[in-house]
Amino acid sequence: MTLSRGGWTMNILVTGGAGFIGFHVAAALLKRGDHVVIVDNLVPYYDVNLKQARLNKLKNNPNLTIYSADIINFDELKEVFNKHTFDKICHLAAQAGVRYSIENPFTYDKTNNLGTLNIFELAQQHGVKDIVFASSSSVYGGNTKVPFSETDPVDKPISVYAATKRFDELLAHTYHYLYGTNMTALRFFTVYGPWGRPDMALYKFVKAILENKPINVYNSGNMRRDFTYITDIVAGVLAALDKAYPYEIFNLGNSHTEELNHFIACIEKELGKKAQKNLLPMQKGDVSETFADVSKAKRMLNFSPKIRIDEGIKACVQWYKQYHNLP
Repeated sequence: MTLSRGGWTMNILVTGGAGFIGFHVAAALLKRGDHVVIVDNLVPYYDVNLKQARLNKLKNNPNLTIYSADIINFDELKEVFNKHTFDKICHLAAQAGVRYSIENPFTYDKTNNLGTLNIFELAQQHGVKDIVFASSSSVYGGNTKVPFSETDPVDKPISVYAATKRFDELLAHTYHYLYGTNMTALRFFTVYGPWGRPDMALYKFVKAILENKPINVYNSGNMRRDFTYITDIVAGVLAALDKAYPYEIFNLGNSHTEELNHFIACIEKELGKKAQKNLLPMQKGDVSETFADVSKAKRMLNFSPKIRIDEGIKACVQWYKQYHNLP
């Protein structure tokens, strides 16, 4: 760490910095004066132009270094670690998507499992003692007890994606036990916001409604999600980075569950257009409800989500129109 601008600044590695959450976290770290190194391979899971546009918003900051590297490539990552001394690691790189994981399981094993192993191993080899990494609410599987608490059993995942995220949590505990690395896992709950992923519901719904195309609504919309706005998530991530707990898992969610049909109604209201709904059954790997108990994060991270669903959707629609040059 270095002392500048009246306070301590950190050198932080952010993996997946061209991704949705990674971009916002990197931007927040840079804004407060930290030095950030981004590692991202710009995998074309979705539009690479969007990922590049995110990086373009950051790249002129003198405290930022960007590497095009794949976390599954140990030698590429080792070069980055050889060039920098990191105070902390914020490991957000992952292959996302519950449904996609059922069709492409080996991609998830490589990126989420091997990639995470590479990060943890290089961290211990280079003496990095603090790691914050992304887990997911998906680890709760088909749990019917709500809200979901960090003390709930998570030994029955129902998607490959969820299984890889639980693997990461267990691997983190192993590295904490063996090497004393401080590990914090953050279970994100349905994150949305400007610069969001095109494969996620909000982006897809806005796009389809504006183009007068039907939207696919699974389980006839009778599902509930704990939609969490990106600025609330970023606040939780930065709070975790500013701590150094030995091994902890935190839920980061809005702690308020919304029915999917209400979520769609908020989008319709903001667009001034009704959606054409293609009602479909529940998809494999999906769950009927997610709902975060954030009392632990509130107590230990001072986490307090603030953005309501109507506010968040309004900001997302405004961003979408601006990004796509729509009136």
